[in-house]
Amino acid sequence: MNSTVRGVIYVSVWVVVWGTASSLVDWVLLNADLYETGSFGQAATFTGYGAAAAVLAVKLSQRFLVQAPDDDASAD
Repeated sequence: MNSTVRGVIYVSVWVVVWGTASSLVDWVLLNADLYETGSFGQAATFTGYGAAAAVLAVKLSQRFLVQAPDDDASAD
């Protein structure tokens, strides 16, 4: 698989993970009346989960983005 395509898929998956995780937590916090829509708490939730997802994505990137030696041979 082309390294550019692999990178785009990798980033796309992490955006979905971030959006899903932060939305689920946001839903729980909104239903618990811990903050309101559009408040600082909501922005902090999405920002915090975005930062955590970015850190995890960078730390795990070598595992998923490094091209295996046999990938070159199978591309022929």
